Order: sequence, then C-alpha cells, then structure tokens
Amino acid sequence: MSFEDFDIDPRCQSVLRSQEISEPTPVQQQAIPVALTGKDLIAIAQTGTGKTLAFSLPSLTRLAAGPVKRNMMLVLTPTRELANQVHSVIKDLGKSLHLRTVCLYGGVGLENQTRALRHGCAVVVATPGRLLDHMGRGNVNFADLQILVLDEADRMLDMGFLPDIWRILRRLPEDRQTLMCSATFPNEIARLAKDMLRDPERIAVGAVAKPVDTVRQTVYTVMPGSKMDLLLKILKEQDIASGLVFLRTKRHTERVMRSLRKAGFKAQAIHGDRSQRQREQALEGFRSGRYQLLIATDVAARGLDIEGISHVINYDIPENPDDYIHRIGRTARASADGDAVTFVCPRDHIALEAIERALGKNLPRADWEGAVTVLNLYTPPQDEPSKAKRGTTRRRRRSLFRRR
Repeated sequence: MSFEDFDIDPRCQSVLRSQEISEPTPVQQQAIPVALTGKDLIAIAQTGTGKTLAFSLPSLTRLAAGPVKRNMMLVLTPTRELANQVHSVIKDLGKSLHLRTVCLYGGVGLENQTRALRHGCAVVVATPGRLLDHMGRGNVNFADLQILVLDEADRMLDMGFLPDIWRILRRLPEDRQTLMCSATFPNEIARLAKDMLRDPERIAVGAVAKPVDTVRQTVYTVMPGSKMDLLLKILKEQDIASGLVFLRTKRHTERVMRSLRKAGFKAQAIHGDRSQRQREQALEGFRSGRYQLLIATDVAARGLDIEGISHVINYDIPENPDDYIHRIGRTARASADGDAVTFVCPRDHIALEAIERALGKNLPRADWEGAVTVLNLYTPPQDEPSKAKRGTTRRRRRSLFRRR
C-alpha cells in the first residue's frame, strides 16, 4: 500500500514524495480513511509509528477542500518540544495547501505568537497553558473550528492537564471532529474521553503499552551511590555515539551532566527550568551530533523524534509503566534497533514490578560485578506454578535474588 491509495490532497502527496515517504505505517493505514470521513477517532499505537501524519494528512485535506477561515484546526500537545515537532510536520504540509499555521507554547514572549494569530492562521498547534493565555487576552477565537486533535491523549487527559482541557473545550464549538492519538490509553482515561467524543471509531495497532520489538531491554541492579560509576562504565564499554539519559529531578539532571562533562563526554541537559531557547539549543546540538549525550527529565520522554538515538538509559527508573514505554520509545524508531538500559536499586522493586507486569515479562538482568539483590515480585502468566508447587513458589518470589 502507498499514500496514493488514499484520497489525500495531491499537493500533500507531492510533499511526501519530496521527503521520500511512500509507504504508510499500520496506524496511518487504519486512521487516515476514518479521519477523512469526518468521524471522531481514537488512535492507539506504539510511539514512533507515525501518528502525526495519521491525523495531519486527512485533517489538512478536509480543510483544503473548503473555504479557508481562521483557526479551523486546533492541535493540543502536552509539551513545547512535542508542539514544535508536530508543527514542523503540519507547517510543511500546510504550506503546500496555502494554509497558515502557528505554534503556541510558553517560555517565550507573546508578541510573535500574537502577531501570527491576528494575521490569521488556519491551524493552531498549542500547549494548553499558553493557549489559555492567548484566549484570555482575546487573541484567538475558535468560532470556525472544524477539527480538534489531542495528541498524547493519555498525558493530556491526566489529572494535571484535565482542568485546562475542560476550560478550552467549553469555548470550542460542539459541532466538530475530535481526534485522539496516543501510545497508551488506560481505561480510566477512556472513560473521560467518552464525554469529549461523539460515537468515535477506535483503532489499536500493535501491542498497546508495549515497546517495539527492536528495543533490547536490560536491567542493571545497582546501589544508589554507584549509579554514576555504572553509567561511566556503560558509556565507555559500549562506545555510545548518541544516548538519552533520563532522571526524575531537574537538580540531579544538572549534576549528572556536569559529572559527565568532567569525565570528557559531550553532554547537555534539558528540563523544565531551562528557557525555551536553551531547550531548543540542546535539542539541536543533540540532533546535529555536537552533543553525544542528552540528559533529561521526562519533559523529553514524549514526542521527541530524533533519528539515530542508539541508547536510552534510565538512570532513575520511571515511577509508572507509561513513562517507561515513552522513554524507551525514543530509540529503535523507524524500524531501527536500539538499547534501553534501566538502573534498578533495591528500593525500586515496586516500580520494576509495575513495569514488568505491564510488559508481561521479566526484563533480563545484566551480569556485572556490581550487581546487587533486588526483590522479584512479578512472575509472568506462563510461569504460573501448579497448585502442588504454589506454596513453595510463593516463598521463592518473596525472597531476594541476584539474577546472573
């Protein structure tokens, strides 16, 4: 199948050909025909499978078929980085259709964004907080809105974003098409979505909430004070050319970056306390190869699409399985191979169990000289014991182990 098999505007087809994009991914194959009909849609697929084109191509085709008005399409994203990334895709397609676009996010001044809105744009890509700021100032009106897209819907609808989303929705026309795209879609979030969509079509491509098969996942058990030594050991032994290192806090992110620079590595940090300009410079330096390592909090976990990331290292294990999926989804993109390494301390056994339960398997433990004992709480279903052996196995699962 090729994109020419879809009823997409020929000008969009030309853009795809110029970018040497010819074959749609599975989520694009299923989502594009539905979105072209104008139906509401929930699209669930693994990260890195092309969901941005899955909603952009049919939406822009529909907009170009009628009279062009202001603010006909709104795309909401959880982070500035994802907003910029989505906007770059839509901007190239929209330019061929003579549809102006604008990207609204915080961390920068309002002036240029306000000027673009007042000049008139057909498509608005925005983070919720900055959009509400512009709406409160009267800079944007969605009376002619036709299409609403919630990208990374699970994060957009969690309890942190939900109040802002409802404030925005109350000021949008009810007669619209709504598209939700995400790599994960828990049941509690699906219930919230029912109030926002009308008789939606739901598609799920591949294994939901699981990484692609080309990611090699490994656990290193380690004491907290030995993490930096282990990180340096892995970086030196595996000769990592492009690696993404995730931590939980901004303060530790800066500390690890400085330690890596002191050890001779070209590293840069990205987190919420850095200005938009600093974040953009860090990402551009990482893309271009000026920085070998990008040290990040979860601000970079979702939507970061950089080719050639060979390794994702969870210096701190994420607190929930969804964040783990999104973190390691930064490698092995576009059918490439990649490695995901997770440091697990004895106190992290509950977080590890949650991740392994979501994956439905135990992650392999690395055999290294500094390995420590970590409680094993999860047994995959296929390994469930018989009734005769259940008591013995339960005692074994409570024990500490060192997997060598």
